[in-house]
Amino acid sequence: MFESSGNQEKAPYPGQPPSASEPIEPKKEGLTITALFKLLIFFFFILYVLVSFYHVQILTRVGSYLVMAHPPEESDLIVCMGGENIERGLAAADLYLEGLAPRILISQQPVADGYELLEERGIDYPREGDLLEMLLLDLGIPEQAIIRSDSEMDNTWEEALWVRKEVIDRGLKSIILVTSPTHSRRAWLTFRKIFEGSDVRILSFSSPYSGFNAGEWWKEREYLKDVLLEYEKLIYYILKYHILFDGESG
Repeated sequence: MFESSGNQEKAPYPGQPPSASEPIEPKKEGLTITALFKLLIFFFFILYVLVSFYHVQILTRVGSYLVMAHPPEESDLIVCMGGENIERGLAAADLYLEGLAPRILISQQPVADGYELLEERGIDYPREGDLLEMLLLDLGIPEQAIIRSDSEMDNTWEEALWVRKEVIDRGLKSIILVTSPTHSRRAWLTFRKIFEGSDVRILSFSSPYSGFNAGEWWKEREYLKDVLLEYEKLIYYILKYHILFDGESG
């Protein structure tokens, strides 16, 4: 009978712990509910501290992001976006009177509920486009310098489509887009998408006659509502026209 070598390890008996030379695998445990809860508490605490100490800077950045403003340059056409007639009309008139473009283009907004009833009763009530044109004329813009549409534009995308057709048909190469500060980035992104593939230069001009202040918009109910609504629309436009449909009007 041959005896086994002295340094040969014997197999452990059942229930016997493994020898020191055999590595012991640590037990893998998933993240417990308690640990996850503590992690969330820590995250929200950090978030609270950041917002508490830097809320002015954060909110200012939120407001500033919506404003897209380029230095105005001499162009072929001023596009005065529909809505907020006074602040946008004043800005468009300033640009025209400064000689930055020879024409101003304005669109027609949808009529309010009940407008047809007024027409049936013979009541002459001016539409939004009519009011904007009247304002421009009173500000010294000659009638022949105003280009307008009688077709209603229901949103920024439809307005941009109409402007593109007018610009291409007239052989124009540059436009200045005049709108309100909070609307300026979405409007510029929309027009840039619509004019994609063309050589038309698009400048965004944010009306200085708006009371919006990026550094304290959250203090006034009117602008608080504007900013929140504009971010909602901006996300919608990016998802619908830039991602989901890649520019289709839907």
